[in-house]
Amino acid sequence: MAELGLQALHRRVAGIDVHRMLHVVTVLIEQEDGSMQRQAREFGGFRRDCRALAEWLRELKVELVVMESTGIYWKSVYAHLENAGIAAWVVNAHRIKHVPGRKTVMADMADMADMADMADSEWLAVLARFGLVKPSFIPPKDLRELRLISRYRRKLSAMLAAETNRMHKVLDDGGIKLGGVVSDINGVSARAMVNALIEGQPIEHILGLARGKLKQKSEELSASLEGDLSTRHLFVLAHLETHIQTLEQQLAEIDTCLLNAMQPYAWAHQLLQTIPGIDKIAAALILIEIGDDMARFGRPESLANWAALSPGNNESAGKRKSGRTGHGNAVIRFILCECANAARNTKSTLAAKYRSLMVRKSHKKAIIAIAHKMIRLIFLMLSRRQPYIDPGTDYAEMSAKKNAPRWIKQLKAIGRWPAPKPAAAGT
Repeated sequence: MAELGLQALHRRVAGIDVHRMLHVVTVLIEQEDGSMQRQAREFGGFRRDCRALAEWLRELKVELVVMESTGIYWKSVYAHLENAGIAAWVVNAHRIKHVPGRKTVMADMADMADMADMADSEWLAVLARFGLVKPSFIPPKDLRELRLISRYRRKLSAMLAAETNRMHKVLDDGGIKLGGVVSDINGVSARAMVNALIEGQPIEHILGLARGKLKQKSEELSASLEGDLSTRHLFVLAHLETHIQTLEQQLAEIDTCLLNAMQPYAWAHQLLQTIPGIDKIAAALILIEIGDDMARFGRPESLANWAALSPGNNESAGKRKSGRTGHGNAVIRFILCECANAARNTKSTLAAKYRSLMVRKSHKKAIIAIAHKMIRLIFLMLSRRQPYIDPGTDYAEMSAKKNAPRWIKQLKAIGRWPAPKPAAAGT
């Protein structure tokens, strides 16, 4: 193997090229005299094969194992290595592909059988040996298992929203304009009215189901309920209503499970709820994604970058081209954007920041900026174990003080600045 001219950090390393039903493993062992011993084996994808793989690496006293984050296939291998007490890193495949030097290092492997897979696994081992790879954040086993539930919850929430939108369309198709009168078709009054429509109740009975301020819209409600629902409309509506009820029940059960699972992280769960826009469910979802140990990320900037919320830095020849956010954990980004949407309706500095950003940015960009601020707050709070205290900063006033001279100058330049009034006679 060609020399890299670098100092080795690990003497016993392994690289695994992960597939669905095949794991190709290459082990590099540095001998006392400085020579390199190379061993390569192939293992299947079943549980017994993964156990055999972990046992073989343990017998060879491997210090570090590196594998690419290939789909979800790495998870089973990682779990077996974790149970065997072997340090394992999961690395980004895109970064591995762009590390220079592979052709030179692998030049002497051309005569090997199954060169492609063996070359991939050996290249991972070489990078691990010289410390040229950076591990991805892999949460502890408890949080990894909770992710299965939390991400399933997200799918059910999307299905619930889709079924609610479908109900809107079916009602409109039948001439029922209830969605144009009520603020929420999924509210208590609207759901009761839809059920009454499915049961074939008269309009007088349906109007009596209105609650609160909706009672004052009896004339509009009466007009909106005068449609032409056929038996097929009613058939679809009945199935939609049943499915919506089932989804709501499932989501309630999942929420209970997630909240019960927060007991080991109770201190962090309570801290996150002090941030405007984050309720107990959102706090649980955030903790499941990032954990409660911020030492893994090191800096708030690293956490924001991992969450795909850091502004881009695309600059060339002194000209800034784009500030678009990069790739990262799309799940935590989605959760924090939802929290930012909720925070903008509160009486807090986050809401004030949103309003100041809306002067010059779109809604989506302002939400991303608020989510970025929230993820940095979360890092600091969990690191210091201190709750969020709203400083009462008036971002609108800060923005005006900062930009007022420039605005006045521009208004004067285009002739829109009002001329000073002439002084009164005798003064």
